[in-house]
Amino acid sequence: MSTTRSRFHPQHSRHVKERVVQFILFLSALSAIAITVAVVTILVVESMGFFRHVSIWDFLTDTQWTPLFAEPRYGILPLVTATLVVTSIGLLVAVPLGTLAALYLGEFAPHKVREVCKPALEMLSGVPSVVYGYFALLLVTPVLTLIIPGLSGFNMLSAGLVIGVSIVPFVSSMSEDAMRAVPMDIREGSYAMGATRLQTAWYVVFPAALSGIVAAYILAMSVALGQTMIVAIAAGQQANFTLDPTQPAATLTAYIAQVALGDVAHGTIEYQSIFAVGLVLLLMTLVLNILGHYLRRRYREVY
Repeated sequence: MSTTRSRFHPQHSRHVKERVVQFILFLSALSAIAITVAVVTILVVESMGFFRHVSIWDFLTDTQWTPLFAEPRYGILPLVTATLVVTSIGLLVAVPLGTLAALYLGEFAPHKVREVCKPALEMLSGVPSVVYGYFALLLVTPVLTLIIPGLSGFNMLSAGLVIGVSIVPFVSSMSEDAMRAVPMDIREGSYAMGATRLQTAWYVVFPAALSGIVAAYILAMSVALGQTMIVAIAAGQQANFTLDPTQPAATLTAYIAQVALGDVAHGTIEYQSIFAVGLVLLLMTLVLNILGHYLRRRYREVY
């Protein structure tokens, strides 16, 4: 009997350890969900206090955002428009540069060149956003002034260009990983049909990796939407309802930073407005994530 117990004791001990590890992993996953729920709850609760004083219709349709003025107006359109303009400019820079860099590093670059260039490119994502902000204000804007006479010292164009540079590593790294995940048999089949290396990369590998590349684009767009210091420093903090990228404007994140670091009293409608703006930003990011999930599933079905 004692021999039987000693035989099964190690198995029982291992089973207990596995259950403990499983419980720890469950708590880790649950903590991520709990943090997300807590963030959403705070935004919704504080935003409800804001919408008791401001109608949702005026919030979504008014073209003036002046919550700190003597006669406040709470139209979110100027902030949303500026955010979309800056993000669009950033994507126009990051998507082609990042995709071409991924194609070169994944399909053409020698091993030694890739081992040097890829870490150097990824170092751009480690540069603090405040450094990028002053880079846009003190270097990019003066250069643009030489090209566009009369350009404002604060403008969305320089902020968008620098945001594009800052998110190039996200596009290039994820796109290159997606391309390298394409099986070598597909490349060899293309070569056997007489395709060149460039034709194989562009017409075979790129479509086969499109699911991961689209995910890289969506992630880059989400990162661009959440950029704070670059737009706060280079684009200005005055809400301006315009599509002209040469004009100064405040984005959603720039307004949140402006009010959160100011002297606005806790519990006032001005203070609650940053939670309403944060809720809009959260919904925009959620829409992007849903769109990215849909596109990934669709391209996986096609290819």
